[in-house]
Amino acid sequence: MSDYSYNVEEDSFEELVVARSNELPVLMDISAEWCGPCKVLGPLLHKMVFEYNGKFYLGIVDADENMRIAGKHKVRGFPTVVAYSHGVEIDRFHGAQTEGFLRKFIDGVIERHAATAE
Repeated sequence: MSDYSYNVEEDSFEELVVARSNELPVLMDISAEWCGPCKVLGPLLHKMVFEYNGKFYLGIVDADENMRIAGKHKVRGFPTVVAYSHGVEIDRFHGAQTEGFLRKFIDGVIERHAATAE
């Protein structure tokens, strides 16, 4: 974990995802310990957090422990990554993705966040 990646639970969701998305975009990784694709995507997301160094937050949600968060977001498969900016969901994807896909997704989220802050 880094200063920009942290665990999110039901009681901290509003603070660590919704409120924090006012300063930087938050990517919320909803995954499960037993999920094979999650084990592929998780390390890539952590790599991106370090490479982007302070351009977004990564909130990790254990779906088995925080079913209400997964339910609220109508998650149908794992992993699901939901992007928040200025308190609202702006984008999402599910399944393991390539590093190139992740870069495009993250760059788009950062650009949209900056554009709505102006």
